[in-house]
Amino acid sequence: MSGFFYALNEHARLLFVDDDPILREFAQVNLASALAGVDVAADGVEAIEALSRESYDVVLVDLHMPRMDGLALLTAIRQNPSLTHLPVIVETGREDVESIDRAYQAGATGFVTKPLNWRLLGYQIHYVLRSARTEAALRGSREDAVAA
Repeated sequence: MSGFFYALNEHARLLFVDDDPILREFAQVNLASALAGVDVAADGVEAIEALSRESYDVVLVDLHMPRMDGLALLTAIRQNPSLTHLPVIVETGREDVESIDRAYQAGATGFVTKPLNWRLLGYQIHYVLRSARTEAALRGSREDAVAA
Protein backbone atom coordinates (compact mmCIF):
# COMPACT_ATOMS: atom_id res chain seq x y z
CA MET A 1 0.00 0.00 0.00
CA SER A 2 2.85 2.40 0.63
CA GLY A 3 3.68 2.50 -3.10
CA PHE A 4 0.91 4.95 -3.96
CA PHE A 5 1.13 7.01 -0.81
CA TYR A 6 4.32 8.73 -1.93
CA ALA A 7 2.00 11.00 -3.93
CA LEU A 8 0.38 12.39 -0.79
CA ASN A 9 1.98 15.37 0.83
CA GLU A 10 3.95 14.06 3.78
CA HIS A 11 3.68 17.47 5.44
CA ALA A 12 -0.13 17.40 5.61
CA ARG A 13 -1.99 16.77 8.85
CA LEU A 14 -5.35 15.01 8.98
CA LEU A 15 -8.01 14.94 11.69
CA PHE A 16 -10.12 11.77 11.41
CA VAL A 17 -13.45 12.11 13.27
CA ASP A 18 -15.51 8.95 13.73
CA ASP A 19 -17.26 7.31 16.67
CA ASP A 20 -16.01 3.86 15.61
CA PRO A 21 -12.77 3.13 17.51
CA ILE A 22 -11.74 0.47 14.99
CA LEU A 23 -12.02 2.91 12.06
CA ARG A 24 -10.02 5.49 14.02
CA GLU A 25 -7.27 2.92 14.56
CA PHE A 26 -7.39 1.85 10.90
CA ALA A 27 -7.09 5.49 9.83
CA GLN A 28 -3.98 5.95 11.92
CA VAL A 29 -2.43 2.74 10.59
CA ASN A 30 -3.42 3.16 6.93
CA LEU A 31 -2.81 6.89 6.51
CA ALA A 32 0.03 7.64 8.93
CA SER A 33 2.79 6.70 6.50
CA ALA A 34 1.38 9.12 3.93
CA LEU A 35 0.90 12.19 6.09
CA ALA A 36 2.83 14.15 8.68
CA GLY A 37 0.19 13.28 11.23
CA VAL A 38 -3.15 11.61 11.69
CA ASP A 39 -5.04 12.61 14.81
CA VAL A 40 -8.39 11.16 15.78
CA ALA A 41 -11.53 12.32 17.56
CA ALA A 42 -14.58 10.28 18.60
CA ASP A 43 -17.16 12.97 17.85
CA GLY A 44 -17.67 16.60 16.90
CA VAL A 45 -17.04 17.88 20.42
CA GLU A 46 -13.60 16.25 20.53
CA ALA A 47 -12.94 17.50 16.99
CA ILE A 48 -13.72 21.12 17.92
CA GLU A 49 -11.31 20.80 20.86
CA ALA A 50 -8.60 19.36 18.58
CA LEU A 51 -9.16 22.10 15.97
CA SER A 52 -8.77 24.76 18.66
CA ARG A 53 -5.40 23.30 19.73
CA GLU A 54 -3.86 22.12 16.46
CA SER A 55 -3.67 23.09 12.81
CA TYR A 56 -4.87 20.57 10.22
CA ASP A 57 -4.76 20.49 6.44
CA VAL A 58 -7.84 18.29 6.02
CA VAL A 59 -10.60 16.81 8.18
CA LEU A 60 -12.39 13.54 7.50
CA VAL A 61 -15.68 13.41 9.42
CA ASP A 62 -18.43 10.84 9.86
CA LEU A 63 -21.99 12.16 9.58
CA HIS A 64 -23.54 10.07 12.34
CA MET A 65 -21.91 10.43 15.77
CA PRO A 66 -23.05 11.01 19.36
CA ARG A 67 -22.92 14.40 21.13
CA MET A 68 -22.16 16.42 17.97
CA ASP A 69 -22.76 14.86 14.58
CA GLY A 70 -20.85 15.52 11.38
CA LEU A 71 -23.25 18.11 10.01
CA ALA A 72 -23.11 20.15 13.22
CA LEU A 73 -19.31 19.89 13.19
CA LEU A 74 -19.16 20.95 9.55
CA THR A 75 -21.40 23.93 10.29
CA ALA A 76 -19.18 24.94 13.23
CA ILE A 77 -16.07 24.68 11.06
CA ARG A 78 -17.59 26.82 8.30
CA GLN A 79 -18.70 29.47 10.83
CA ASN A 80 -15.18 29.82 12.25
CA PRO A 81 -13.33 32.45 10.17
CA SER A 82 -9.97 30.76 10.69
CA LEU A 83 -11.33 27.42 9.42
CA THR A 84 -13.51 28.63 6.54
CA HIS A 85 -11.24 27.18 3.87
CA LEU A 86 -10.30 23.97 5.72
CA PRO A 87 -11.12 21.01 3.45
CA VAL A 88 -13.63 18.61 5.01
CA ILE A 89 -14.35 15.20 3.54
CA VAL A 90 -17.56 13.65 4.84
CA GLU A 91 -17.93 9.90 5.28
CA THR A 92 -21.05 7.89 5.95
CA GLY A 93 -22.51 4.43 5.66
CA ARG A 94 -25.49 5.92 3.89
CA GLU A 95 -25.50 6.45 0.16
CA ASP A 96 -28.81 8.29 0.03
CA VAL A 97 -28.98 11.49 -1.99
CA GLU A 98 -30.37 13.46 0.95
CA SER A 99 -27.28 12.80 3.09
CA ILE A 100 -24.99 13.76 0.23
CA ASP A 101 -26.97 16.95 -0.49
CA ARG A 102 -27.05 17.96 3.18
CA ALA A 103 -23.29 17.43 3.52
CA TYR A 104 -22.48 19.57 0.48
CA GLN A 105 -24.99 22.26 1.50
CA ALA A 106 -23.26 22.44 4.89
CA GLY A 107 -19.91 23.02 3.16
CA ALA A 108 -18.36 19.60 2.56
CA THR A 109 -15.39 19.51 0.21
CA GLY A 110 -15.77 15.83 -0.63
CA PHE A 111 -17.86 12.78 0.21
CA VAL A 112 -16.96 9.10 0.66
CA THR A 113 -19.06 6.11 1.67
CA LYS A 114 -18.34 3.27 4.06
CA PRO A 115 -16.93 0.74 4.06
CA LEU A 116 -13.85 2.83 3.41
CA ASN A 117 -11.48 1.76 0.69
CA TRP A 118 -8.20 3.06 2.12
CA ARG A 119 -6.45 3.23 -1.25
CA LEU A 120 -9.26 5.27 -2.84
CA LEU A 121 -9.52 7.40 0.27
CA GLY A 122 -5.82 8.17 -0.02
CA TYR A 123 -6.36 9.42 -3.56
CA GLN A 124 -9.38 11.47 -2.45
CA ILE A 125 -7.30 13.09 0.29
CA HIS A 126 -4.52 13.79 -2.21
CA TYR A 127 -6.97 15.44 -4.62
CA VAL A 128 -8.62 17.53 -1.89
CA LEU A 129 -5.24 18.71 -0.55
CA ARG A 130 -4.01 19.61 -4.03
CA SER A 131 -7.22 21.53 -4.78
CA ALA A 132 -7.15 23.34 -1.44
CA ARG A 133 -3.55 24.43 -1.96
CA THR A 134 -4.33 25.66 -5.47
CA GLU A 135 -7.30 27.65 -4.17
CA ALA A 136 -5.17 29.12 -1.36
CA ALA A 137 -2.52 30.20 -3.88
CA LEU A 138 -5.20 31.83 -6.05
CA ARG A 139 -6.67 33.65 -3.03
CA GLY A 140 -3.18 34.88 -2.15
CA SER A 141 -2.60 36.11 -5.70
CA ARG A 142 -5.91 38.00 -5.69
CA GLU A 143 -5.15 39.56 -2.31
CA ASP A 144 -1.72 40.64 -3.56
CA ALA A 145 -3.27 42.19 -6.68
CA VAL A 146 -5.85 44.08 -4.61
CA ALA A 147 -3.18 45.35 -2.21
CA ALA A 148 -0.94 46.58 -5.06
